[in-house]
Amino acid sequence: MTPTAALPLGAAALVAAVLGTQVAAGGWDLGPTRAADPCRARAVVAVSTGLEGLGEQLVLLGLDGAACRLHTTREALVLRLAEPGARTDAEVDAVRAGLHDAVDRLDAEHRLPPASSLLDEVLVGSGLPDLVQRALHALPDSLINNRLPTAEVLRRAVDDLDVRALLARVTDPAQVQSLVTAAVKQAVKQQLLAGLPHPFG
Repeated sequence: MTPTAALPLGAAALVAAVLGTQVAAGGWDLGPTRAADPCRARAVVAVSTGLEGLGEQLVLLGLDGAACRLHTTREALVLRLAEPGARTDAEVDAVRAGLHDAVDRLDAEHRLPPASSLLDEVLVGSGLPDLVQRALHALPDSLINNRLPTAEVLRRAVDDLDVRALLARVTDPAQVQSLVTAAVKQAVKQQLLAGLPHPFG
């Protein structure tokens, strides 16, 4: 058999191998994609880094947790949260509890950054004098991290969120993640700033 004649056979074998792998992985169904079960842990990778990335992870996992509590999907919950009218107590409680679950999961998986790694972002726009900011930067990371365990900071930040008022600002499904992420990020920043040791005693 010539090399040219072997090409179609090789291509057919490659296609067969790909299809076989897809079928084995359950990919034969060409119908609409089924929404993921929010009660089953799924991998969440943040697009951003630092406080923004941390907020993204918390919100995505938090919405899964809320949807699980409300016996719906994350996608359906996002649509519901964007509907006109006040949010129910059950929805507000589910979102807050979901965010707490997200903190617990990231903490258990050792995926929370140390507080010291967030210091630069916390100090931006803080209004602290340059002298104080330089002194804070000079503090040992261990001192900051021991004083401000990230998981505890996040739990306090979630507790401080006015979830009902936050959700009342949502008017479009596309806003849910961005608004909640921004609010979580700001709450975490405030908690870190309030808990930083005073560099001058």
